[in-house]
Amino acid sequence: MRERELSFRAVVLGALLSALLSAANAYLGLFAGMTVSASIPAAVVSMGLLRAVRGGLLENNIVQTAASAGESVAAGAIFTLPALVLLGAWHEFDYLWTVVLVGAGGLLGVVFTIPLRRALIVSGDLPFPEGVATAEVLKAGHAGSGGPGLAVMLGGGVLGGLAKLLEGGFGLIRPVLEGGRLIGGRVIAAGCAASPALLAVGYIVGFNVAVLVLLGGLINWLCVLPFTAEVALEQMPLESAWSAWSAKTRYLGVGAMTVGGLGAVFQLRSKLGLAAGELLSAIGIGRLGKGGLEKGLDLSGASLMGILGFCLLVLLAAFSVMIGFGVPSIALVVLVLLTGFVFCAVAGYMAGLVGSSNNPVSGVTIATILITSLTLLFLGMQATTPATGGFSGPAAAILVGTAVCTAAAIGGDTMQDLKAGHLLGASPWKQQVAQIVGVLAATAVLAPVLQLLLDVHGFGAPTELHPHPLRAPQATLMAAVASGVFGGTLPLDFAAVGAALAIGFFALDAWLARRGSEFRTPPLAVAVGLYLPLEVSVPVALGGLVAFFVERRKRDREAPGRVDPRLGLLLGAGLITGEALLGIGLAAWAGVRGSVDSLKWGPVPSDWGTLLLILVVLAALGWAGSQPGPALDERARPSS
Repeated sequence: MRERELSFRAVVLGALLSALLSAANAYLGLFAGMTVSASIPAAVVSMGLLRAVRGGLLENNIVQTAASAGESVAAGAIFTLPALVLLGAWHEFDYLWTVVLVGAGGLLGVVFTIPLRRALIVSGDLPFPEGVATAEVLKAGHAGSGGPGLAVMLGGGVLGGLAKLLEGGFGLIRPVLEGGRLIGGRVIAAGCAASPALLAVGYIVGFNVAVLVLLGGLINWLCVLPFTAEVALEQMPLESAWSAWSAKTRYLGVGAMTVGGLGAVFQLRSKLGLAAGELLSAIGIGRLGKGGLEKGLDLSGASLMGILGFCLLVLLAAFSVMIGFGVPSIALVVLVLLTGFVFCAVAGYMAGLVGSSNNPVSGVTIATILITSLTLLFLGMQATTPATGGFSGPAAAILVGTAVCTAAAIGGDTMQDLKAGHLLGASPWKQQVAQIVGVLAATAVLAPVLQLLLDVHGFGAPTELHPHPLRAPQATLMAAVASGVFGGTLPLDFAAVGAALAIGFFALDAWLARRGSEFRTPPLAVAVGLYLPLEVSVPVALGGLVAFFVERRKRDREAPGRVDPRLGLLLGAGLITGEALLGIGLAAWAGVRGSVDSLKWGPVPSDWGTLLLILVVLAALGWAGSQPGPALDERARPSS
């Protein structure tokens, strides 16, 4: 008798976890500009819950497949939709249009990558590090060796939530240690956010990526910004630094992300032709290619054709309502189809090569918005909102970016989950159904979560109403790129410098690859650091440094298999989830009471308390990562 797999309880639990992880990652992404892969946390949580009802391994895999979609859907939404608010096209997150844009993009991501399963997973030789790691976690847990994982993750959740309560609720510690000075007539500014979530992100991505994020931040804030910032009489040095970053130097990240994303597409050009043939053969057009669908294993070609047609029709309807039916709205649908397919193929291959967390979502979205903006400019769309109340050109470009960004994020996640299922003996079509369920569940909750965060915190630059907003770095970047193309206001000199830096890191990465070096320099990691505030990059680097020492300790031991890297990963996932959920809870409290001031008590926020919190979290991550247990070869990593 075959083990239970696509059960009702697995589908319901997967949908609930997808919605929960989507909300948590929405907060994290708006705060830090990156989200964290949800596959392993979802696997561990569902493992603990299903054990009470004697759930099996394959049932557990269905839960994590559905749940992991929540993080990817959140990434697609928060990297783009807040840009519509920043551009003034939206004043709130309309529920229907949010569901249409994000939901259609997510479903397209599933459809575009399913035909690649046999080519990249069954017949291919790609390592799929995150898929393998997820499968190992599930096998270890069901073999009886995964006991401490849930407790460690819950402990991290408590610590992350408590830290957020002390900072954002009670106001006992400062959220950031920062300062700025004039040295030799130049502005020097630095800072470090006291965020357990950011420290955990650094630990999870590992030393290589974390140090590149810091390197990008140091290049911007210590090498470029001091020669750019001008100190006005009414401004302090720190304020001048922030002004220069906002107006000019963050566009270093624009140039670097654009080149990084296009470079990733160029590197995978040989795969794109094959992927196009596979998708056409899957829906009954052309001959069956190397990838294709396997009858009885994948969703049928008719199912894929139906989903594809439905998504394109609802997108056409949405675009027609927002910008008017005609050539521009049809062009937007065609752009979603073409760029969505290309970048989903890239995402699927990247998931197999280095994991879905290194899926260049930000870079390909910027490339999509640039292509769309230039197309709409050619078609005569305006840079400002028309008198008829329709969307402006920049806002229309964001619509396409939202669908494609979500599709690319889901594409990488789908391939990762199908690899884990392949190793566990799961039924691919059942996982594909679970992935669709996860997409729909996450999409259903995002609009109210985004609206709550907008009402309480605000997005982008500080204002009198929202002095400490969620910076929404990716969405701010997308809005700047789209409006800059139409208005000709992009600081092209800074973008060009960023592009040159990305080319340099591409060349360095190629040289390191030829030498067989373990340390690599993917330009997109540096680009993230170039764009983010230094106060975000520093805690990420500190977490990565802890991961470096944990890994070094593991290698130096006589029996390295006794160190269990999952526990550090799970503590980090708990820290992120706890801080994010408490942040949403405080936002809900403020929404009901008008503010969180009713919770504040005690003295002025303490810098020493902030420093102590950072040290405690770093020590906890180091302790958890060094605990004995069955070792795994890989760890899950976040998306950006």
